Amino acid sequence: MNSHPELPVSRRDFLKTSAVAGGALALPIERAAHAAGKGQLRVALIGCGGRGSGAANQMLNVSSDVRLVAMADVDEARLGTSLKNLEAQHAHQVSVPKERQFVGFDAYKQALREADIAICATPPGFRPIHFEEAVRQGKHAFLEKPVAVDAPGVRRVLAAAEEAKRKNLKVGVGLQRRHQPGYIETVKRLQDGAVGQITSMRCYWLGNAREGLERLPGESEMRYQIRNWYYFTWLSGDHIVEQHIHNIDVINWIKGGYPVRAQGMGGRQVRNLKIHGQIFDHHFVEFEYADGSRLFSQCRQNRGTHTSISEHVTGTKGSADLNDPQKRFSITGPNEWSLRLKEREDGHQLEHFPLVDAILNNKPYNEAEQGSKSTMTAIMGRMATYSGKLVEWDEAFNSKLDLLPKVFAWDAPPPVLPDASGFYPVAMPGRTVAL
Repeated sequence: MNSHPELPVSRRDFLKTSAVAGGALALPIERAAHAAGKGQLRVALIGCGGRGSGAANQMLNVSSDVRLVAMADVDEARLGTSLKNLEAQHAHQVSVPKERQFVGFDAYKQALREADIAICATPPGFRPIHFEEAVRQGKHAFLEKPVAVDAPGVRRVLAAAEEAKRKNLKVGVGLQRRHQPGYIETVKRLQDGAVGQITSMRCYWLGNAREGLERLPGESEMRYQIRNWYYFTWLSGDHIVEQHIHNIDVINWIKGGYPVRAQGMGGRQVRNLKIHGQIFDHHFVEFEYADGSRLFSQCRQNRGTHTSISEHVTGTKGSADLNDPQKRFSITGPNEWSLRLKEREDGHQLEHFPLVDAILNNKPYNEAEQGSKSTMTAIMGRMATYSGKLVEWDEAFNSKLDLLPKVFAWDAPPPVLPDASGFYPVAMPGRTVAL
């Protein structure tokens, strides 16, 4: 749930600035259209932080028929700030009076009753719980990535996704690269054999760290961990799951499948304070696919180091680079091709057009399975780095290691507690059992 400054943008301006060089990849009209006269789409925002507020803004950008009618969060002040900002951006599409502002761990249930679709954007540990309830109540859903932090959570989301299909509910997942024209065109070319048989892949999210938060005086352990959620595995899944999933998902998309095993290494070089909870600051994972090809995956959060957020493919007839620092997609070899973007594509915005269109026009739409399996891929990578073991897909997927607390309440104990010095348990490869 990364924080992003969100600016209002008209649908016309957005489609104009999102166009790529050459015009061949312009967004199809059908994906950008909504069904006039088919009624309003009522939205409930569950999780009012930066990413949740951004997703609500972007969904409201799609059509004047989309209305925000309910909000839920565990923090009343955060809900109020989000509401104020969204009202300023969409004065005629936001109507969330006090009676539809819900606060607390069960607030999502109340907010869902008021809406047609839920934006589920709390810390990822809560995602399976909220999605299950949305499906139970017969609501469409947009799930921010990742959709879970552990294998039991992934299985819960997959089960709810099947029920959503039976109920004709539409489900989007926030893996936005799948909706960016540059990625769509490049992946199509690779799947059509532009580089021949793919033998190896690389993907990177090497970037800066987000800083941890100090404990407030008198703050309960549960409240502190939720406020500092990024640094606790049960809430974020670690940054390989919460962030690097984007790059891993691109490779899964290119391959049209998921790895069969993984092994790797990781640890903490700069995260050594109490505010840094328990997650690693770097992971390196080698994923193996069923055809024997390998993905070499790197993610790091450390200021002052080399940065790269990109994907790369090598095949028997050439290679491909996706989203390099020059905003370029390119293929080398006999099928040489390149595309340089005039501006970066706003995938956070683009991903909402097909979902809203599917709801308003009753089209099949369910991204939960691919989102769940890419989430599981990242979780398997974390299992490999935490344990230092070779991890097979089946044993990872069937793991019974449930990271969530048994009780959600401010005075309840979270699943990890600090020691007498205030430091939290950190995985130790070779000793930690991560399955």
